[in-house]
Amino acid sequence: MTTSKREDLRRFRRRRVTLSQLAAQLEVSTATVSLALRDNPAVSAETRKRVQALAAEMGYIYNRQAASLRTARTDIVGVVVHDVLNPYFAEVFRAVESELETYGLTILICNHRDSIERQRNFVQVLQQQNADGLVLCPSVGTTVADIEAIMRTGTPVTLVCRDIDGANAPSVRGDDRHGMYEITRLLIGKGHKDIAFVGGLRSTSSGRDRYAGFREAMTEAGLTPVLDIPELMTQGDGRKAAEIIANHSPRPSAVVCFNDVLAFGLMSSFARLGIRPGVDMAVTGSDDVDGSETWAPALTTVENGSEEIGREAARAIYALIVGEDPPFEHKLIAPHLVIRESSG
Repeated sequence: MTTSKREDLRRFRRRRVTLSQLAAQLEVSTATVSLALRDNPAVSAETRKRVQALAAEMGYIYNRQAASLRTARTDIVGVVVHDVLNPYFAEVFRAVESELETYGLTILICNHRDSIERQRNFVQVLQQQNADGLVLCPSVGTTVADIEAIMRTGTPVTLVCRDIDGANAPSVRGDDRHGMYEITRLLIGKGHKDIAFVGGLRSTSSGRDRYAGFREAMTEAGLTPVLDIPELMTQGDGRKAAEIIANHSPRPSAVVCFNDVLAFGLMSSFARLGIRPGVDMAVTGSDDVDGSETWAPALTTVENGSEEIGREAARAIYALIVGEDPPFEHKLIAPHLVIRESSG
């Protein structure tokens, strides 16, 4: 091959360098490469430097003018939740979606499963697609700096179901502390003293507040929890916790569950262990998800206003998208006790 042809081939290869090639070389996503080439603060300074250095080395020319064109809204809003298969989050999601549809907006959804990396990757993809806004139930580990980094890129944020202390973004969620306080008082009023608490991620606002409400009611009554099993969330977690509770000494006479799905798992395993929920041991949940009323026995729980939370979150993000002030800064939806068979 002649020198001239080699030079032509090198020039051709330089023209053919793609974002995917840069991403593969650096072992990051194409969204990360694109954001780094735009010097977007959502990507760390070290990663931006690595991406930009490799792009220069490989002869990749980033068209900043074309990339920065944002001539109109995309009418896309990202929704990031813990797990849309959890019926509570599914109810919130449906309400967000229904409300945003009235404004002509479409949503993209992501389950972060409390992985901060999954959350960050999805946010980067949304920004790559020029999404108009983000409704976020923040993952464990989300900081004020994470929220500020998103907002600095021009993407408005509304927090839902969980909030981040100090974050300058509107938030809406149930009054978790008060709801759990009231349901614990219900059990104490029925004469229960040996009461256990099961579940909740204590590093989240909902986990902290629900447990705090439980402890407040217990302390007022001069009681101490007979058992506390934190960091559980799912129906499977509830099934596993049942045996621990059944074998604990002293055995609790009542169990306050962080959410309904934990209570479902707990009650199904109690039946196999010969413990009758609502008769031998009181069980309560929180959220009043679909199925709570038809479970056997029907579950005593806290109705946390999932539909109202979703609608209010949608209203807030739409206001931010169109350049208006949000209708609230931090909103707590009042809970309501739903007393059924499982509490005895």
